Amino acid sequence: MHSNSSKVLCFSGYALDLQRCAVVRGGRELQLRPKSFDVLRYLAEHAGRLVSKEELIKANWPNVFVSDDCLVQCIRDIREALSDDAHEIVKTVPRRGYLFAAELSGEELDKRAPAIGSRGQELTFCRTQDGVNIAVACVGQGMPLVCIPTWASHLEYDWQSPIRGPLWRSLVNRVRLVRYDGRGFGLSDRDITDISFTTFERDLDAVVDALHLHRYAILGISQGAAIAIAHAARYPKRVSKLILHGGFALGRNKRAPPNEAEIAKAWIAIMRQGWGDDNSALLRIFSSVFLPGASAEQIRWYANLLRLSTSVENATMNRYAVDDIDILDLLPKASAPTLVLHCRNDNAAPFNEGRRIATSIPNAKFVILDSENHIPIPGEPAWSKFIGEIETFLTGV
Repeated sequence: MHSNSSKVLCFSGYALDLQRCAVVRGGRELQLRPKSFDVLRYLAEHAGRLVSKEELIKANWPNVFVSDDCLVQCIRDIREALSDDAHEIVKTVPRRGYLFAAELSGEELDKRAPAIGSRGQELTFCRTQDGVNIAVACVGQGMPLVCIPTWASHLEYDWQSPIRGPLWRSLVNRVRLVRYDGRGFGLSDRDITDISFTTFERDLDAVVDALHLHRYAILGISQGAAIAIAHAARYPKRVSKLILHGGFALGRNKRAPPNEAEIAKAWIAIMRQGWGDDNSALLRIFSSVFLPGASAEQIRWYANLLRLSTSVENATMNRYAVDDIDILDLLPKASAPTLVLHCRNDNAAPFNEGRRIATSIPNAKFVILDSENHIPIPGEPAWSKFIGEIETFLTGV
């Protein structure tokens, strides 16, 4: 749970007074039963994140067995008190739980990074060839830019990310930003049995077909780069531009150094041991490999996102699939104008993998970023160059 340096959370004309345990609108205190207030407070403190029924019950009725009906009644009370008939403040995600979707204001929001952009996005679902429901979010106007998810994503919670959020906000006023959660992650179906490179491709195909996109640019970061390249090679007339950052054509199990496969096994072991633990030192070590230059708060946020975005079983399946990526033969077949960016001292994806992609895709532009992080962090010099290169490439002819 977030710490509350601010005693009041403001949203949609309401004020949630945490010290007095009261909901106020226009100077008038609204009637809300204590337990219903507790549920509202928990949802607001976790704004932008899908909270399961099980988590809500455990947090608000500790060591007490209650039925789902108790929670449902509290949600009903909250919506009645907030005049939330359209469920715009507290959303129900069928068979998953609840999402506090209103934008917060005040000290608490500033501390957690504002979710600017999430409120305006249109959230829909599409179905893949093999029957998996994929969550899709669109926001903004102009040329479609399809952003392939990295291995841990959440369409709502990502906006609060101190790393991903600024990237989406830098793009949303320039393009029609199309994002989706891959199978097993975020708001997409999580009860699945298969994650592979083939399913990565199916997810992307389902998204662009459901949105009737005929011409679009693609942004692929990390594992998303290989998926983007494969898609561009198969659909050269549909992909207008490719932006690839921190990518690799060969997963750890396919690279030449023999220690890469051992490192892959070590990561799997760390994930299995630390995934379900909020305070897992192992999970934070895992996160620091991707973001060694991050602050303690940024590492904490990233580690928390990993845990919140999926189960350890799905995360493990995903890692196995990523470690076996091999798209070397597809690189020369990607004919769209391509921008390849890579951090010079990236520990998660070797610099030589980025160079390999840039030298193998015809006429690709290669930009080296002076950073040790997998993705540049806002505030470091590489960040402005990262954003600037992407914006220039998108707006150029």
